[in-house]
Amino acid sequence: MSQELKVLLVVAFLGVILWNLGAGLYYMLVDKGQSKRTVNALTRRIALSVALILIVILSIWMGWITPHGVGANPG
Repeated sequence: MSQELKVLLVVAFLGVILWNLGAGLYYMLVDKGQSKRTVNALTRRIALSVALILIVILSIWMGWITPHGVGANPG
């Protein structure tokens, strides 16, 4: 898997997570507690966040990505 595809996957996950966070806020303001849409949006956000963390941990463990420190010299 190319480096660009890995970055795109993480950015896509973060985009969907932010979308669900915004949807939760919108539903909270519009529904005023009359529906479960807020809870559902925030539950999806948590599930996606956990999935992203697990994917990153699995990728590091399998050697697909290599962690580096902030400001680390790559060479």
